[in-house]
Amino acid sequence: MSDDEICLSFLVRQAWLNMRSVMDDALAAHGLSVAQYATLLVLDEQPGASVADVARAVASARQSANELLAGMERAGMVERRPHPKDRRIQEIHLTALGRTRLEAARPSVHSKENDLEADFNAEQRATVREWLARMAKAGS
Repeated sequence: MSDDEICLSFLVRQAWLNMRSVMDDALAAHGLSVAQYATLLVLDEQPGASVADVARAVASARQSANELLAGMERAGMVERRPHPKDRRIQEIHLTALGRTRLEAARPSVHSKENDLEADFNAEQRATVREWLARMAKAGS
C-alpha cells in the first residue's frame, strides 16, 4: 500500500491513541488525567474561561467539560466565579493547587513529547506542528 492509500484520519487516530497512552503514564505520576492536564493548560492561558470555552478548547461536549470541571473543583484545582456582567455564565480559574499541579506536570509532558519527537529533525517537527494546527482549525 502506498503512502497515498493510507487513511490519514486513521493514522492521526493511531498516533493520538499512542501519544495519549504515553501521556497517561506521565501524568498519572502527578495525579492528573490527560483531560485534566489539558483543562489546566487552557485555564492557564485563558483565565476566566467559561465551561463552553473549556469544552471547545479541549474538544469535548459542554456536559463532559462541566463534569470534569466539577471534579477538578472538588479536588481544589479550579474555582468558579460569577461572571461580572452575565449571571448565567461562570468564569473558571485555576487555584494555587491547580497551578502547582500544572507546573509540576509540565516538565514530564515536555520530556515525553521530546522522547516521541526524538527521531525527527527541527524542520520535520515544525512541519508536523503546522499541519496539525491547520487541521485543528479546519475542523472548527
